[in-house]
Order: sequence, then structure tokens, then C-alpha cells
Amino acid sequence: MPMQIVEKSGEGLSRVYGVTVSAQDLSERLEARIAEISPQLKLKGFRPGKVPAGHVKRLYGKSLMSEVVQAVVTEINEKTLADNKLRPATEPDLKIESDMDKVMAGEADLAYDLQVEVMPDFKPVDAKDIALTRPVFIPAEDEVDAAMAELAEQNRTYEAKTAKTAKVEDGDMVVGDFIGRIDGVPFEGGAASDAQITVGSNQYIPGFEQQLIGAKGGDTVTVKVTFPEDYGVDTLKGKNAEFEVTVKEIRAPKDSALDDAFAEKLGLKDLAAVRAAVRGQIEGTYQQQSRFKLKRQLLDVLDVKHDFPLPPRMVDAEFGVIWQQVQADKAKDGLPPEDAGKSDEQLQSEYRKIAERRVRLGLVLAEIGRENNVQVTEQELTQAARTEAMRYGQQAQQIFDYFRNNPQAQNQLRAPIYEDKVVDLIFSRAKVEDKVVSKDVLMAEDELPEAYGDEAKPKKAAKKSEAKTPESDGDEKPKAKAKAASKAQGAEDKTPAAKKTPAKKPAQ
Repeated sequence: MPMQIVEKSGEGLSRVYGVTVSAQDLSERLEARIAEISPQLKLKGFRPGKVPAGHVKRLYGKSLMSEVVQAVVTEINEKTLADNKLRPATEPDLKIESDMDKVMAGEADLAYDLQVEVMPDFKPVDAKDIALTRPVFIPAEDEVDAAMAELAEQNRTYEAKTAKTAKVEDGDMVVGDFIGRIDGVPFEGGAASDAQITVGSNQYIPGFEQQLIGAKGGDTVTVKVTFPEDYGVDTLKGKNAEFEVTVKEIRAPKDSALDDAFAEKLGLKDLAAVRAAVRGQIEGTYQQQSRFKLKRQLLDVLDVKHDFPLPPRMVDAEFGVIWQQVQADKAKDGLPPEDAGKSDEQLQSEYRKIAERRVRLGLVLAEIGRENNVQVTEQELTQAARTEAMRYGQQAQQIFDYFRNNPQAQNQLRAPIYEDKVVDLIFSRAKVEDKVVSKDVLMAEDELPEAYGDEAKPKKAAKKSEAKTPESDGDEKPKAKAKAASKAQGAEDKTPAAKKTPAKKPAQ
């Protein structure tokens, strides 16, 4: 028999099929492949299309047999899944039983085990049976007033102090040149010309700005600072440095008047339009937080209401992502205080529960989406790629092309879109009641979900995506993928080092 597929075991979510393909069948497929390509071959000493099959086999037999084996394995695997109506939870595994050297030489049958982990069979809860309470906060006019005042402050201008006796005060902007030295030696990125230093803005490392207070125009001030231990440049961490700062000009802040002229500078019709935009932004922030709380509540409900076997390899993969982050945090003493004194065994037990929760929620959302034919459109995917790419300024086109040409990167964009569409579908069918709460209640951090159990505590890693549907192949955010893409495309930041002066704090 040229091909044989036998189910060896079928316990729980695991299926194992023994597959055998005879050497004769492989040889026949090889001969057919040789006959297919021979007419197109052009070899020295032979007329086009007249190369003997035996000669082709001697030259290309091994590589062609490799193609044949790959094709037959793909064909059998797809047939096995289809015939048995299997929905694999993870990529099927192959355990080769044959001596592949002999298989490639046509001297032995191809024999392997096809190991499949299938999706659990369960019925998700009906969204109509879910009751949720959405916390809502309605901002008062005084919050809008405060935001308007802050907007004016952010857009204030600076006027030069012309008096010869004028000195730098807190809040002033100093325009000047500086050069930094460590042990008397200038270091890369430590110099700048016509730098604008706003005293009190905390844009520079601690102590830098304050030491300019009292200086006059034309003064040269020696600023002594110590780079923080967590500074973004390894060679400067914890180092003592001196900056020689030449004050060229002192500018005093001038608040912008909140009037129609101010609105026009912002590109809006009048002050009423600015106020409406500010109010909309404030309300949008609270609405986003309300949705976050409602979604977290929904995930807790879905977790409690479902109990079914989880695909072990899927859980292992998710745990691996979490544990890698835990180990990285541990290596740099960044574990949460409640984890600092625990053994790896304790941490693994607790974080595995989080992995199980994520997988369970992901499967539930995926099943609800499948039942309701939820799809992510190409338009939605393109818009997400464009939005993400725009965050990278001049590199935007390179990042956009990366997403467009990289299926794995597209999956990273597709997963959160799919999840949100399923969540919105559930919201539209569930019983959702709005409850007005205080700002503090709305913005407070959620308590630990019930499904974690009393022995577990909130985890840093658990604050990543709560659910991970099979639409996603990892928990890494698109932002990280895009950064990797920018490096791969050679689109790294080319800003001169002097404009990224180490005197400034690293980006948070």
C-alpha cells in the first residue's frame, strides 16, 4: 500500500497518527517530478528538452526528492486534519521514524508520527446572559478650566530679558552653549550650541537646570552633576560630570492669553472651539478608562464562567513569554516587591496560572468570534499599519512597508483589532448598566481577578494583554515589532549625538 495513516492515540486534546509512505510511491512521485522539469532544463552537451531522466536524477535527484517528501508530508498532514475534522491548537509536530538518508536515496519507506494538539470543544457563554456595570465619570467645568490653563502654559512664549542686571530665575529659558567633561575629558554627545534650557522643566538630569539660577547674560557657569544609575547611556551611568555652560541669552516666560487669537494659532476657529476640543479630549480619556474597566470586568466574567481543558503546548508557549519577562526583570532587580523574596518554583506556579487565564480567555474570545464570523478587514489592517507607522516620523514609509510585506508583523496588528471587535460584539449584546462614579474610583487600579485564586497576587507580567486569541502568535506589541523593523530596514535615528545630549534625561 503506497500510503497508510493510522490513529495511534487520541487522549484528551492530543492526537497521534502514524504515517507511512512507501519508497515506491516516493520514487514514482520523483519520476513524475523529473519528467515535469526535464523539458525546461538546459544542460551543456544536451539539446533543450532532451536531457535523459537518469542524468537529471544523478544531478538533482537528492534535492528533487527533498521537494517530493516535503510536498507529500504537507499533503498528508492537510488530508489528515481535514478527514478527521481537526482544529489544531498549535502547529502539528512530526516525529520522524525513518532513516532519512535511506529515504532520500529511495531505499526506505517514509515513516513518521503526526502529533496534533486540538482545540478544546466547548460552548461559550451566551452574551445575553452576561451582566456588566460600566463605571462612568462626568468631568466638571473646573477640570476643563484647568486643562485650558495648562494648554496656555504649554504654548506660552518667551521674551528676552534686556536689562544688563537680569538674572536667570526659575521658569526662565536659557539659550546657551555647553560642553560636558568627565575627569576633564569631553565625552561624545556632551556638547550643544544654542541649546534652549527651561529652568524647572526637568528635561535635564537632576541639578543641571537649577545651577543656572542667578547667572547673567554672558556668564560662564560650571554645572556639576552626577548621571543617574538608570541613565540611558551605559558609559555615563553613575558618572560625575562637569558642564561648562555659556549663557548667551535669558528669556522670561509670557503666558498666552486665552482668546480667539490664541485659538487661531492652534488652527481652530475661536476659543469656544478650543474649549470644545479640550473637553472632548478629557471625556475621551475617561471613556477609554471606562471601556478598559468594562473589558477587564468582562474578561473576569468569561474566565469564571468557562472551565475546559487547555492545550498544554499553547499554555507552555504563553508561560514562556511571561517567564522570559520575569527572568529579565529579575536580572536587573526589577521584580515587583511582592515577588522579590520568592523562589523560582513559587513564581513559576503563580505565573503559570496567569498563562492559563490568558489562554482560556483567548480561546473563549476566538470561539465567540468564530461563531459570529468576526473578521479583520484589509482596510482595518492597513489603517492600523498606517497609524503605527506614523509614530516613527521620517521612518514611517519604511515601517509601513515592513508591516505590508511581513505576515507575522500583520498578525501582531490583527490580534488586538480582532479581540476588540469580539469584545465590542459582546458589549452590544450583554446587559450593560452605567454607574456614575468618582474620578478616583474610575482611575484606581483594578483589584486581582477572582479567577486567580486567593493565593496569587497581582503580577507585573499580568498587566500585559489579558487575553491572547489564536489570531496572535505572540504577546509582543506592534511597537516592539516596528522598532525591530526600523533596525532591520536601516531606518535608525540619525539625529546627531550633540542633539541628543546626555545632559537630558533618557526618554521614559
